[in-house]
Amino acid sequence: MSIPLRLIVFDVDGTLIDSQAHIVAAMDAAFARAGRAPPPRARTLSIVGLSLPVAIRELAPELDDGESARIVEHYKQAYAARRQAHESPLYPGALAALKALAARPEALLGVATGKSRRGLDHLMGLHDLRQHFVTTQVADDHPSKPHPSMLEAALRETGAQARHGVMIGDTSFDMEMGRAAGLRTIGVGWGYHAADRLATAGAERVIGHFDELSDTLDTLWKETA
Repeated sequence: MSIPLRLIVFDVDGTLIDSQAHIVAAMDAAFARAGRAPPPRARTLSIVGLSLPVAIRELAPELDDGESARIVEHYKQAYAARRQAHESPLYPGALAALKALAARPEALLGVATGKSRRGLDHLMGLHDLRQHFVTTQVADDHPSKPHPSMLEAALRETGAQARHGVMIGDTSFDMEMGRAAGLRTIGVGWGYHAADRLATAGAERVIGHFDELSDTLDTLWKETA
C-alpha cells in the first residue's frame, strides 16, 4: 500500500528562526518613533505570529486607524534596518530536521508565516532554505492567523489531504490555525508561547528539541493510518 502525501507546514518566527531580538527592538523603535511608550517585552513577544496590522491593534487597541498604520510602517522600516546589520539565527537542529524530512519521498514541506513575502524571501536566501519547501504562505496574501486560509492554500497547492498534514509552530495562533484547517498539530517548546498555552490551543504534542520531531510525526501519522 502506498504512503499518502504528508504535508508538513512550519511557522517561521519562534519555530525555525530565533528572531526575538529583532522583533522586540523593531517594536520598541516603532512605538518610540510614534511618540508612544513601547509595550513590555513579554507583551510584544505574545503577539508574534499574528499579521503585523493585527498585532499592532492587539498591542495598542486605543490607537486610531491612522496611528496604528503609521506604527506598522515604522516597524517595517526598523525591522528592515536591523535585518541588514544582524542575522536572525536558525534554532539548533532546525536545518538538520528540514533536510531529513525533505529527503522522505512522501513528505511535502511548507511554510505558513505572519511575515511578509519580502521578509520570508530574505530569510530563505540567508539560510539557503528555499529548496526544502514546496509551498510558502505569507501574511501578504491571507487573513491573519489563526484563520485557516494559509493552510487551505497549502493543501490546494500540494494536493495533500488535511488529515495527512501537520502544522508545527510555537504559538497558540499556529495551533488554532492547524485545528481550524483540519491538520494535526505539534507545538515547539522553544518559542514565544509556553507549552501549557500551546496545549490549551490544541497542540496534540509539544516537543522540546528538533531531534524529537521525526518520531513525533510518525506517531501522529500512525494514529491516522
